[in-house]
Amino acid sequence: MTKQAQALLAVDALKKEYPDAACSLTYTDPLQLLIATRLSAQCTDARVNLVTPALFARFPTLEAFCQATPEEVGTYIHSCGLYKTKARDICAMCRMLKETFDGIVPDSIEELTKLPGVGRKTANLIVGDIYHKPAVVTDTHCIRICGRLGLSEGKDPRKVELQLRNILPLEEGSAFCHRLVLHGRAVCTARSPKCAQCCMHEFCNTYAAQPEEHTKS
Repeated sequence: MTKQAQALLAVDALKKEYPDAACSLTYTDPLQLLIATRLSAQCTDARVNLVTPALFARFPTLEAFCQATPEEVGTYIHSCGLYKTKARDICAMCRMLKETFDGIVPDSIEELTKLPGVGRKTANLIVGDIYHKPAVVTDTHCIRICGRLGLSEGKDPRKVELQLRNILPLEEGSAFCHRLVLHGRAVCTARSPKCAQCCMHEFCNTYAAQPEEHTKS
């Protein structure tokens, strides 16, 4: 079986298992998603969603964030971890949005990654969810599950992204990655994957290599 054929099976299986795929971060506009995604680094989406209501109430607009100091922003996001770095990046990215991009969140990965603190994972999320362009968000769930399936190799997010772009239907990439997050949390967990319950075990390389170890999972 080719990787393209395997990828199509994975897309279809996850679509049936998780028909309603969406970003689990709470937001109302592109700027809020950009900021929430920056906060989610080494932090759970659930924690970010607890923090952002007060943050966005205090700083409801781009202009409000531009006038803020990292110290003040930091008081709202302390529980997200790495709060000093994240606060500094949020203030800097908002000022750059105002000064360089006329206050508009860019719609390309190349432009988004010019913003302080914004890497390809965040840029792909914005491009896919906000602008509905082809995107592949290689977070830890995506890298782990696609590696186990045999769709990708290695753990470098950029390399995994490029590998998946070559085999996934581009219009499915964004939703596919959202479904991988749900599957990674519920079934294909990092430490104790429930392989016997997995909707993809029939074409999973890891399962095929050691099926007897998974019959009771």
